[in-house]
Amino acid sequence: MRRSFIVLALLLPLIACTNMSKKPSISEQIGEGIPVKKFVLDNGLTLLVSENKQLPIFSYYTFYNVGGRHESQGTTGATHFLEHMMFKGAKKYGPKQFDTTIEANGGSTNAYTNFDSTVYYQSMPSHMIEKIIDMEADRMENLLLEEYSFEAERKVIFEERKMRYENSPRGQLYLSLMQKVFRGTPYGGSVIGSEQDLASLTRAQVREFFKNFYRPDNATIVIVGDVDASDVYSLVKEKFGSMKRSSPEILAYKKSKDDRDLYAFQNKNFKKHTKLYGQSPTPLFMMGYRGLPLGEREAFVMDILATVLGQSESSYLTQELVVGKRPQFASLSTSNYNLRYNGIFFVSGQLLKGKSFNKAKRSLLRTLKKSCNEAITARSVQKTKNQYLVDFYHGIKTNKGVAHYLGQLETLYGDYNFYKKELEIYNSITEDELKTTCKNLFNKDEYFMVSVWDKHPKAKKGRR
Repeated sequence: MRRSFIVLALLLPLIACTNMSKKPSISEQIGEGIPVKKFVLDNGLTLLVSENKQLPIFSYYTFYNVGGRHESQGTTGATHFLEHMMFKGAKKYGPKQFDTTIEANGGSTNAYTNFDSTVYYQSMPSHMIEKIIDMEADRMENLLLEEYSFEAERKVIFEERKMRYENSPRGQLYLSLMQKVFRGTPYGGSVIGSEQDLASLTRAQVREFFKNFYRPDNATIVIVGDVDASDVYSLVKEKFGSMKRSSPEILAYKKSKDDRDLYAFQNKNFKKHTKLYGQSPTPLFMMGYRGLPLGEREAFVMDILATVLGQSESSYLTQELVVGKRPQFASLSTSNYNLRYNGIFFVSGQLLKGKSFNKAKRSLLRTLKKSCNEAITARSVQKTKNQYLVDFYHGIKTNKGVAHYLGQLETLYGDYNFYKKELEIYNSITEDELKTTCKNLFNKDEYFMVSVWDKHPKAKKGRR
């Protein structure tokens, strides 16, 4: 789950200039940066606009600073449920009008929810900018939450949960591991919600959630494309400017949820292997090592480490244990997942048919420790930076890519210009630093493991 940051495109001058006697300074490489105009309304709504006149289209993103971690016991899944309901009609644009208006004009729309935020987005032809702003303002302030739509969507969400978790071996792995690593913290649940809470969640609870968190001071709008920044600001001010800020009680609640101590690791029952029954003819597994929050220097180091060890066919773990002389795994991968206040480093894979799980596990643990000296070289680090560069160019080919990136930076770091600091961090990471992080991560054997296999015993009823 490595982040594809726009900043990494700026590594190209570094790569191209490795044989020059004098490299350009960081400030020279950055130049003017990404052209963005930032506005903040009196009610706290943040607006970012980046003009791109190449094609008559634009992308519109709304980031709400609310996610699964803001829920409490009994209302898990409320954030995700509300994401679904935001497409079911508001006061001015009633049921089905949001989607049909966008589709009739050749556009697209979608949304997603995670533990830290909820994000809505559209891509549209430029002449639709005023209409989109009007529709987004309508559903921020006047969501309908009709009873029929609410109950119909509850069924949809139950099916989504089954598809993602109960009926998906990889989903079973992910959910179980996250719950073990983050047990006792706001990250220790499911963004979709528990089955019990989804069954009992009421319209009144979801409406209260909507009133509390869908406020202008809790939102960032990002618009990228063929638009005029001044015109967009005027329209946004007209449509959103009269909306009220969050109440003092909600601001206090949000502040309490930003207490970093709430997210500290509590589960120290390391090395325990949780075996789940699932539809996988060979064992699938995930191991979780304790990671770090977004923005910490070592979190960036872990990004590079994950790529070096297991994010391509030529990565170290694949070469050693998947395609080597004595392969034991059908696949292996590593990934670094950073949340706002904590993180997790994943090692995932699937055994080859007929291989001993315990023997393969011991081999993997030895190889992870050995990798700290063998996998991390000047070549592998530079190769990783080159890969990041390619990922970046793929990521910002569209207005959508730029809008999503800018919104993430502004929402998570409070500054869309944070990529300049990221550049400094990535460029200063050394081989020795990577080796130290690698050894700290793997030599302690502080991991959690979950596996799914159709030969594991089935759980007894009532234990789910």
